[in-house]
Amino acid sequence: MKFKFEADLEYQKEAFNAITGIFEGQPTEDSIREFGLQEESSLNFINGVSNKLALSEEQVLQNLQEIQKKNDILPSKELDGMNFSVEMETGTGKTYVYLRSVYELYEKYGFKKYVIVVPSVAIREGVLKNLQITHDHFQNLYDNIPVNFQVYDSSKVSVLRRFATGNTIEILVINIDSFAKDENIINRPNDKLSGQKPVEFIQSTNPIVIVDEPQNMETEKRAAALENLKPLCTLRFSATHRNRYNLIYSLNPVKAYDLGLVKQIEVDSIMEENAYNDAFVAVESITATKTKVLAKISINVNDKGGVKKKKVSVKVGDDLYRLSNQREVYSNGYIIEEIDAANKCISISNGNLLYQGNSQGGLGDEVMKFQIRKTIEEHLKKEKRLQPKGIKVLSLFFIDKVANYREYSETGVVLPGKFARWFEEIYQEYVSKPAFKNLDNFPVDKVHNGYFSTDKKGILKDTSGMTKADDDTYSLIMKDKEKLLDLQTPLRFIFSHSALREGWDNPNVFQICTLNETKSDIKKRQEIGRGLRLAVDRDGNRIYDQNINRLTVIANEAYDDFAKALQKEIEEECGVQFKGKIKNRKDREAVKYRKGFEADPKFLEIWEKIKQRTKYRVDYKTSELINAAAKAVKELPPVKAPSIRSTKVSIGMDEKGIETTYAGDKVESYENYGWQIPDVLGYIQSKTELTRSTVYEILSESGRIKDVLVNPQLFLDLSSNAINRSLFNLMIEGIKYEEIGGLEYEMKLFEAQELEIFVNEFTFKVSDRTKTIYEDLMPLDSGTESKFAQDCESSPQIKFYFKLPFWFKVSTPIGTYNPDWAVVFEDDSKIYFVAETKDTGSGEVDLTKLKVDEQLKIKCGKAHFEQLDEVEYRVVSKVGQLVN
Repeated sequence: MKFKFEADLEYQKEAFNAITGIFEGQPTEDSIREFGLQEESSLNFINGVSNKLALSEEQVLQNLQEIQKKNDILPSKELDGMNFSVEMETGTGKTYVYLRSVYELYEKYGFKKYVIVVPSVAIREGVLKNLQITHDHFQNLYDNIPVNFQVYDSSKVSVLRRFATGNTIEILVINIDSFAKDENIINRPNDKLSGQKPVEFIQSTNPIVIVDEPQNMETEKRAAALENLKPLCTLRFSATHRNRYNLIYSLNPVKAYDLGLVKQIEVDSIMEENAYNDAFVAVESITATKTKVLAKISINVNDKGGVKKKKVSVKVGDDLYRLSNQREVYSNGYIIEEIDAANKCISISNGNLLYQGNSQGGLGDEVMKFQIRKTIEEHLKKEKRLQPKGIKVLSLFFIDKVANYREYSETGVVLPGKFARWFEEIYQEYVSKPAFKNLDNFPVDKVHNGYFSTDKKGILKDTSGMTKADDDTYSLIMKDKEKLLDLQTPLRFIFSHSALREGWDNPNVFQICTLNETKSDIKKRQEIGRGLRLAVDRDGNRIYDQNINRLTVIANEAYDDFAKALQKEIEEECGVQFKGKIKNRKDREAVKYRKGFEADPKFLEIWEKIKQRTKYRVDYKTSELINAAAKAVKELPPVKAPSIRSTKVSIGMDEKGIETTYAGDKVESYENYGWQIPDVLGYIQSKTELTRSTVYEILSESGRIKDVLVNPQLFLDLSSNAINRSLFNLMIEGIKYEEIGGLEYEMKLFEAQELEIFVNEFTFKVSDRTKTIYEDLMPLDSGTESKFAQDCESSPQIKFYFKLPFWFKVSTPIGTYNPDWAVVFEDDSKIYFVAETKDTGSGEVDLTKLKVDEQLKIKCGKAHFEQLDEVEYRVVSKVGQLVN
């Protein structure tokens, strides 16, 4: 097949018109000059051809400002050098635009010399491939204009003479690392060029330099190297600029998404559920300084609400039993004995050796195996639907270690790694099903392959993606681009190192799966960027149907975490401001108290009534607790075995931010594992502070003790929570408060606690300062609170009101409680209120619709204020309900 290119896409026209607009007014006859390039020991001059700019800086600045106004970009006040930035989202044809700009600039102004600078092997190969596949397309558009393109090769520097002397369009593709150092061959006198430096041939042409991914070239050395090419101007193309010098065109991710120029994104989130029974340890990172070596690891720790996964820093001698808040499974053999920074591994006293990225315990392998299963399933469903339309479906697996895909025996025999073994096993299982049997057209070992760098013996190896060793890898995968889209080519599933994340993409990648021992640290925009391009059919025609253009990311993390990370990257890298979701630092304002409010008699009236602190005591019968708690444990939902859940959501993107829309769930349960049973009574005792005998009676009476065999940790956490709920209910039903003599909320706390807020739609702007303690702004959390403040200010019956500060707290058995309002009401009589504002969707507040914790804290608040003279406590939704 052959890619087909569209010449009339409006957004691409806007981009290259912005580029040509920079030189509006440039006379064609003044755009080229011929010169003599004299070589030592030569009697003759070599005729060179170079670009020439006739416009003044003032004219260029004026052109720039006109372009910016047309493209809704804030106009530059001054020219930021001859650098011009074009922002285009990944997958929208950035390379096409800058290659076509070469032809446009030649046709309009006659400029002939161009250097394309790239940051990596992968991108270099991509540019070369695009030069090849667009050549016929551009030749048809521009009446067969002669053009010569080449990739710089340090072993063939003499070709630079042709670049300098050629009288046609000359395009040179060069890696920044080929000329950024003084010791590079290009920067040293060369015998083949009669002692001249090869770079001088480039400099002599005053080329238009096109920088692909300029954010990778912002170091002082690389920036100086670009300037050393002596460019006429520098055009900078990226989706993620670090600096937008003289921005002339912007197609950010939100615009691209809205216009349907990239695939829609959905995330299939693969997560462990309730799998906290093992001694889980994952090595995240190891760092060494001059004085110490530290490792950052993930372990399961006891927390208030149960067991949670947490990252902790460890040093030699640390005991994971202590760091996990005394989780029993870490009690024997989990002391850190060695941290080896050179080999990136840690040794544990139980004899285990864990390398960075590796883990023990939990369902790590099961999660990755499930990811492969979901990728194959998703792939085959799309292939069945799209193959009749002539659309090839590809899936891309990112892996962090080659050994997981390919292994070698001691004698050098190639063996499949665990990912390859799992893939073939699952693929064969699926294609044998009636639903997918018609897709079983090729041997299983032909439908998947790996693209990795090799050593001199041909052994696959891990590399960074930026080395010489990567050349062949990228060459192979780029040269196979069209072949991969042929329906008769068996290869459908591509495994590659995470280093592939930049520089390679294919329009028909519909699934991307990241298989890492720990959570992927690949940037989300890089990850999805490999599959954002709109699909093409067997004839190379681009497909615009959004029902087809869906990229599914199979991620080993929660989908909301994925969405948040993606939004954060877009904000940071593109400067996109999502309305209502992104806070502007400039919108932060200090909350100031009215000067002298503390001496205001109206304030002091109510403050003297409410400032008293209290303590509580509770009274309940143990027999009542045992009966209530046993009933609560008995009525717990069924305890399920640890499982892996796949949750698929669609990712939506607009000016308000990134939202997720639920699209389905799938769960795989692990019921036959033999879990280590912890000290059941001891664990629940630590969570409830009851005696072991009381806990035993509760569990015995509940009849649920056998559930500990299904999922020990889940049963312990659910039981502890149920017992605590019963305990709190009993305690609060009989709770009594009494004043603590001499202990009050101190007035100085008002001034000691500085408060800054983001001004939003709930912030109340004070008009009548005499009725409250605030100077200007009142920080509120909801529309209900904002309306309450507004009504307090306008009501003649309300003589004084203020929002109680966050440090004004009532102690309760389930934590502290911060009431909402202090209000002085006066009509026929004066009443001092403490009000809690809630909106339950009905006229009067329906307490049963509130969360259980909120209900319990309100009961405590009522009991507390009953002990204070002349203070009434009310739960209301509006001011009028205070006196009903």
